[in-house]
Formats: sequence, structure tokens, C-alpha cells
Amino acid sequence: MAEHHNLYQLAVYYDVALCRDVTREVEFMTALYRRHTGRELQSVLEIACGPGYHTRAFARRGVRAVGLDLRPEMLELAQEKAAADGAPVTWLAADMRHFQLDATVDMAFCMFDGMDALSANEDVVQHFRCIAQYLTPGGLYLVDLTHPRDCAYHQYGSFRYAGERDGIQVEIVWGVNQPHFDLITGVAHSQLEIRINDHGHRMVIHDAADERLFMPQELVLLAELSGALRVVAWHGNYDVNQSLDDSPASQRMVAVLQKL
Repeated sequence: MAEHHNLYQLAVYYDVALCRDVTREVEFMTALYRRHTGRELQSVLEIACGPGYHTRAFARRGVRAVGLDLRPEMLELAQEKAAADGAPVTWLAADMRHFQLDATVDMAFCMFDGMDALSANEDVVQHFRCIAQYLTPGGLYLVDLTHPRDCAYHQYGSFRYAGERDGIQVEIVWGVNQPHFDLITGVAHSQLEIRINDHGHRMVIHDAADERLFMPQELVLLAELSGALRVVAWHGNYDVNQSLDDSPASQRMVAVLQKL
């Protein structure tokens, strides 16, 4: 499994650049679970949660929430923010391919291309099987990825994130090396720059990692190969009525998988 180690160790700087309102995404997942199961969502697991934006938002709504991430630095920041919220959350530092929970959850989700760290097919299959083990009967797993229009074999795309807070300015630029995806493996070696101005102290930090490009039918076949999940829906945005297509309204690629 590959990840941008330097970036994810800098949890506070990451949060300055990437922090956002996730209300729409949380409401979408809540409605999605109700549509596919006929039940109200009671518990969630966020994979590659980072500072736990969605985990904490669900906890504030009274949903039992677990946030999992490989980097303890991210979880320390997430825990601080959850404590300030006054909402109880369980945090787990673990590999998304191999983890253990104390109880099953109704829905798991992996947002913002978090699954692209799984570069090999066997990693994805193992991940799907581990997820399914901890889903309640008929439970859902939602995978949120960049739309193929914006990141594809012929173009990696341009991705920049920036923010400012409490005298700290951060800009993160992905793909500064103009990466290309290998036609066989679907993997690109992407370099990024983290440009920081911390109260006048300027730094530029470099990072690199392999990233997997997923196409819809790959996810369908890998889910089938797992024998534990199946794809039941596709969405092009955080809207239960927006299908995955090439229209301007379709801005993400959201796969909805269900436990067999």
C-alpha cells in the first residue's frame, strides 16, 4: 500500500488546506442508506479518515462513528477536534486491508480518493473482504473517487488545495511531475508540493507516492472476486438522484457496494 507519508504526517497543515463543510456528503450517505435498506443509519466506519471530517459530523448527529486511518498524527488531530465537539468517536490506527472492530457498522465509506493507495488487485480484494466482515447484514460500503473525466489514462489532471487559518497559509499541489498512469497496472507515480507559510516561516515540502486509477468495471469485478460485496449503484455527485454520467452535474464517481 502506498501513501504520501510526508503530507499525512503534517496533519495540522493538511487540515488548513483541506478542511471543508461535509454536511452535503453526510446527508447524501444518510439518504442513500435509507433508500437501499429501508432503515435509519445507526453506525458508520470512515476508512482513511484523516482528521475525521465525516466521522465527527456523523457523531454530532448521534450516529455511532468509527474513524480509521494509517497515520496516528491524523488521528491525534481528529481526536482533539472530536473532544472540542463533545461528540464521542472511536479512533483506530490501522491498515485498511487488515483491521478489527469491536462491533459491526451499518455503513462504511472511503472519501476523497482514499482507496487509490491500494495499487494491487489483491490489496483491493482483501480490503473488500475486511470491510464486509464488519458490515451489518445488507450493510453498504461507499467509495468516492475522482470522476474519470478529470483523472484518466490520457491525463492525470490538475489538483490544488489551499487554505489559511490563524496565521498559517498552506497550498498543496498534486501531480507536479505531470504523472502518467501505466496502461497495464493503472498506477501512476505522483509527486506533490506542500507550500507552507507559518507566521512568516516559509517551507516547501516534497512528497511522492504511487496512486491507482480505478474504472467502474474494475470495481465491479474486484467486488465480485471478493465474494463479499457487490456494486448496487453508481452516483456522479453527492445526490441520490444524480447518476454517474459525463454531464456537468456528474462531478465525482461514487460506487455503492452492498454486503452479500
